[in-house]
Amino acid sequence: MEIRSTIWKICKKVHLYLCVVGVLFFLFADAQYRAAVNAYTIKNGKMYIELSRQIKGSSIDSFMAKYNLYGIGLNGLIQNNDGDSLEKLGWKIEINNKYIIGISKRLIGADHIVTPEDRITFMEKHPTMAELFPVVNNGVRYGYNRFRNKFPFVVKNLTVTFFLRNHIHAGKVLLAGSFTGWQENALSMKVTDSGWIVQVKLDPGKYWYKFIIDGNWQIDTDNRLSENDGLGNTNSVFYQPNVLFTLDQYSQTRRVYLAGSFNDWRPDELEMTKTAKGWQLPLYLADGTHTYRFVVGGQWMADPANPEKFPNEYNDYNSVIRIGKPYLFQLAGYTNAGKVILTGSFNNWRNNELPMNKTATGWQLPYTLGGGNYEYGFIIDNKLVTDPTNPLTVKNHSYLVVAPNFTFRLKKHADAKTVYLSGDFDEWSPNTLVMKKEGNDWVFSVHLSVGKHLYKFIVDGKWIIDPTNPLWEQNEYGNGNSIVWVEK
Repeated sequence: MEIRSTIWKICKKVHLYLCVVGVLFFLFADAQYRAAVNAYTIKNGKMYIELSRQIKGSSIDSFMAKYNLYGIGLNGLIQNNDGDSLEKLGWKIEINNKYIIGISKRLIGADHIVTPEDRITFMEKHPTMAELFPVVNNGVRYGYNRFRNKFPFVVKNLTVTFFLRNHIHAGKVLLAGSFTGWQENALSMKVTDSGWIVQVKLDPGKYWYKFIIDGNWQIDTDNRLSENDGLGNTNSVFYQPNVLFTLDQYSQTRRVYLAGSFNDWRPDELEMTKTAKGWQLPLYLADGTHTYRFVVGGQWMADPANPEKFPNEYNDYNSVIRIGKPYLFQLAGYTNAGKVILTGSFNNWRNNELPMNKTATGWQLPYTLGGGNYEYGFIIDNKLVTDPTNPLTVKNHSYLVVAPNFTFRLKKHADAKTVYLSGDFDEWSPNTLVMKKEGNDWVFSVHLSVGKHLYKFIVDGKWIIDPTNPLWEQNEYGNGNSIVWVEK
């Protein structure tokens, strides 16, 4: 009897322990389930959004602003459980409970379009993916392809032959990428004796891609270049080149490298490939003026086939290549000066590289620049001066905006007398970017690189964050900075 009583007491304790553990596990799991997810991803040919039911107010606005999701009806689903607007726009509600909301939408459907060229044109007219994966990204100065186990993709007249090595027994292989919208059944590949191929016409730039092998998404394992898209997916990277560097000599040399302003003159990064005549390297270069040299057996030399050269600091010359449209720098007057040099942030403030041409009324020099914000000045007989015709200056340098792609707009201050824009794009200068009045608003356009930027307005001498932008973060002064995200 005593033994049975003891066993009964032990069982009760064990039962109680298990109950406590179960309750704790349930509470922990419940807490984890309720944790704010707030994620935007792309997988299996679909856009997928998952939000916590706890998200409110400014957090919703910040999330929608970051991913440009205004107008799809997220607020209605979260606040009123109304998904009609979403469903009319093609979104499907995957999860809808008291903790989590999950919705998905198939990426641009182009299954009815036959040729790769037509599908890419279709995608250009439906820019959802183009915004997330811009072909010409102004944060990219150069790019080159690196493969193992196979030769680089053949490129002829902008047509790229994508090649997947092996997998010849697969039933179906597709190519999906930033140029197709990532949708399934994007571009069907044809089997060969050594793998699968498909030809795609692409403009110069940077592209992301994957293969879909019998329904399974896979990066190109023979491509050394891959990167995360910021949404939790790893993709292979391909650069459609726009320049072919060649050196038709030195075939007996063991290695030849290309180095230039675009890769900060690193001497052993861009190894050239040996050809029947010498050496070559296809490269993607962003718009602008680039200087370069070859490194042959450890010795630096200019391109003997390129007559355009700039002097360098070693009493020698760097070869020059220009891509894009030139900007004409002009300096009126100073006709008695012996020499005028253009210098700026675009050429690392070199003081001997860009001598200007004398005219009847002053000096001028065409110089090719890609989109961006630049500082510059003129060295007149060894004295640096700002551009007298340009009112924009930063730290005693003239300030130039080329190809502006973003307009800042300040509302609710129609009575202000003067308004300046300041941010990380002009070194937080308080008196450079004078905003212009447009109706009741104040506006100024700049060129912003892809990514995050901080800014503020200076209204009649007072620094303020953007009153109509819910995105901001605290700063060291405790008064915050507004945030803008640029995705293309």
